[in-house]
Amino acid sequence: MKLINDVAAELNINPIHVSPQGFYKAKLSLDAINLSGKQGKIVLVTAVTPTKAGEGKTTTTVGLTQALGKLGHSAAATLREPSLGPIFGIKGGGTGGGASLVEPQDEVNIHFTGDAHAVSSAHNLLAALTDNMVYRKKIPGFSSENISWRRVSDMEDRSLRSIISGLGGSNNSPLRESGFDIVTASEIMAILALSSDLEDLRSRLKKVIVGTSSDGKSITADDINAVGSLMSLLRYSIQPNLVQTTEGQPVIVHTGPFGNIAHGCSSVVGDKLARGYVDYVITEAGFGADLGFEKFIDIKARNNNLEPDAVVMVTTVRAMKSHGGVRFRDLDSSNISAVKKGCQNLEHLIRVIRSYNLPVVVAINVFPSDTIEEIEIVKSKAMESGAQAAVKSTVFSDGGNGGIALAEAVVTASENKKPMKYLFEADSSVEHKVDILATNIYGANDVKWSPQAKKKMKAFTDNGWGNLPVCMAKTHLSISHNPKLIGRPSNYTFEISDVRASIGAGFIYPIAGTMMTMPGLPSSPRELDIDSNSQILGL
Repeated sequence: MKLINDVAAELNINPIHVSPQGFYKAKLSLDAINLSGKQGKIVLVTAVTPTKAGEGKTTTTVGLTQALGKLGHSAAATLREPSLGPIFGIKGGGTGGGASLVEPQDEVNIHFTGDAHAVSSAHNLLAALTDNMVYRKKIPGFSSENISWRRVSDMEDRSLRSIISGLGGSNNSPLRESGFDIVTASEIMAILALSSDLEDLRSRLKKVIVGTSSDGKSITADDINAVGSLMSLLRYSIQPNLVQTTEGQPVIVHTGPFGNIAHGCSSVVGDKLARGYVDYVITEAGFGADLGFEKFIDIKARNNNLEPDAVVMVTTVRAMKSHGGVRFRDLDSSNISAVKKGCQNLEHLIRVIRSYNLPVVVAINVFPSDTIEEIEIVKSKAMESGAQAAVKSTVFSDGGNGGIALAEAVVTASENKKPMKYLFEADSSVEHKVDILATNIYGANDVKWSPQAKKKMKAFTDNGWGNLPVCMAKTHLSISHNPKLIGRPSNYTFEISDVRASIGAGFIYPIAGTMMTMPGLPSSPRELDIDSNSQILGL
């Protein structure tokens, strides 16, 4: 690995803006953001609906960055910070794989620069200050049963989903039912990811709603005098983190909002900083194109001048078989009919991206079990659906050299960008936005709101929030709200079970079907260890 000062120097970032956190990672000052100089092109990496087999989206992002470097272009990747929950759960680390890694991968995956801990501390401080305000009866009509701000933990822990707090008598807070969410679902994490500077962060934190008074008035973080304290905990967390790829290209890893609960994108400041120093910024959005891509466009890019110049759709032959109904244990066996059937998922999501008038390059992440015929079917289906190119990628095994064809296709695609189209006006009602998403992206016939969701949405509209952006919370395992509906679901009703307001983050998030904001560990959680040199084993 290169020393992090050398990585920053190759970007031509002034040393006064670089704060090393050891030898191989650094914080970058917001003053390093240069909006008046070079403005590199943005390439957004998304994927088909993810499967248990895994599609290699982060690996592709890193490998493409390395491949662009081999072609003589300056490039940087911008990625979310991994969460400890998935690391010890099913997903594992979030730093790519094989010859296309974010380094130092052990430090990036475990604790990193402390940003997630700062978010957790700020979130839980706000919870404590809220409880104290109620206990001291400092806000008339604000009681414990009207507190809506839950606590967070960065571990998947189903035992914390629903709890009773305040046990032990009158010296403690009043009894109430509450629970924990995972840190990546925290509104403060979303706020950090979307804030453009410190004052924007402060402004957003002021709007965070922690509960309501007896007369229905929203109680905010500003009302309980919490904002200054929250800022003190987050002052360095808003600064992007600089690391590198296996081949020494720069990577900015910053913030980690959940992909199916929050908006699933790395920070606004990270993208803006990167594009001031390189020709190409390769960024990634969480889960499949029905979630991450759409949220990147309608929440992150639309309001921050970060519209992509090209989109990469990552897929695998194995994923197409899975969407074609093949069981996980049988994915290594050739199955032409299943590949053809499963390609419906790829075809639909390509058309979704093309509906925004964006060029699509399909990256087929190759596995040893793939046959030439299967790969050619995926290529053909992709091109028929409107992709500008469909190429094989071997960046896992070959690093940047395995992504040359992909990089060449991306460069060509980014030169052909046309004015973007949006599926709805920014000031459309939340209900209208949900209808468009459900019918145009999720393939539903119509939308059904539960009575509870309808009631809460009316209250949000009465408060003046009825035209905010929509951040859909739904399963990542299906285009629909039902994880069992694989491939390309159609002829169904999209069900909204609940709706919540994240006013500081600036969006409304409807909850489709059954969604857990605190995941649980699998039957066999990931086991890590360290060797005699304190190097982490098992990532």
